[in-house]
Amino acid sequence: MSDQNLVMISQTAKDFAEKKIRPYIMEWDEAQTFPVELFHELGEMGFMGILVPEEYGGSGLGYQEYVSVLDEISQVDPSIGLSLAAHNSLCTNHILEFGNEEQKRKYLPNLASGKVIGAWGLTEHNTGSDSGGMSTTAVREGNDWIINGAKNFITHAISGDYAVVMTRTGEKGAKNNSTAFVLEKGMAGFSSGKKENKLGMRASETAELIFDNVRVSDAQRLGEVGEGFKQAMKILDGGRISIAALSLGIARGAYLAAKKYAKERYQFGQAIAQFQAVNFMLADMAVEIEASDLLIRKAADLKNNKEKVTVAGAMAKLFASEACVRIANNAVQIFGGYGYTKDFPAEKFYRDSKLCTIGEGTSEIQKLVIGRDIIK
Repeated sequence: MSDQNLVMISQTAKDFAEKKIRPYIMEWDEAQTFPVELFHELGEMGFMGILVPEEYGGSGLGYQEYVSVLDEISQVDPSIGLSLAAHNSLCTNHILEFGNEEQKRKYLPNLASGKVIGAWGLTEHNTGSDSGGMSTTAVREGNDWIINGAKNFITHAISGDYAVVMTRTGEKGAKNNSTAFVLEKGMAGFSSGKKENKLGMRASETAELIFDNVRVSDAQRLGEVGEGFKQAMKILDGGRISIAALSLGIARGAYLAAKKYAKERYQFGQAIAQFQAVNFMLADMAVEIEASDLLIRKAADLKNNKEKVTVAGAMAKLFASEACVRIANNAVQIFGGYGYTKDFPAEKFYRDSKLCTIGEGTSEIQKLVIGRDIIK
């Protein structure tokens, strides 16, 4: 896609965020409202199926456009960016990557249009980073599977209409012991648990998924039996580009707010942006944003070209997420006392930023991925 088209898509996302999201940021944050209707509108804009080919009702775009949309939305409200990322790169992308033709035609048009919202279940109460040790099981019974267990910290667990769920179909600790299924809301025994009361990203819904003898047809199995965990790791490779793009948006939003304030706030007869201490903070922010952007664009390019993206994605996610926490922290510092109040944007960027170093693999897991590759 040409640079001109990329700019046009970015501007469309920016205009949408200013008009449809900015007026409600703090209202949604305070009440922990997940604005379901907004996601239907995002679907009408083509943003709920960015990576989905047009034949399945998607926008048929690539990862560069995807990064730009997430960046623009997250500059305004990172929690909306997070939900958009989870819907696109986890649930929808898993079906796109590993579903058969019948499954793609059944599920993707509704997901891509935003008519329905997707969830993706890997993490459990006792398995965060150790997702290979999951307890949720699927036991075969004729042409069906019976699923029991629970998933934790799942985006859209309550409002999601479809959920791609990783289950254990073999012995704990064995290789190839996991299988993925698509579940639909309303199935007997399939429910959601309590909504998490979170530090940040409060307009993005996070809750449990609960499975109590859920009977699922074998037709809803994604890919081969035993391949679920491998599939999940491949999906997370692309998902890390999403979280890196989300981090970039947070960093840019915090930086732009801090720069504007620093140029307008006068102390000792001059704008505080003129003081070297503040000026150097802004300089560091600008450098880290530029570096994050370049790492993310490299990973997106590899993904578009169907090249191995594991290490590039991990590097982009690690650097961008840690940078966005530093940048949001410094933004609060530049705002001073006002940075600690909810009347100014810095405190929300600060709260929202921390999730980026945890979700879709902690910073420590990213270092593990990178470190293993270095010494291969």
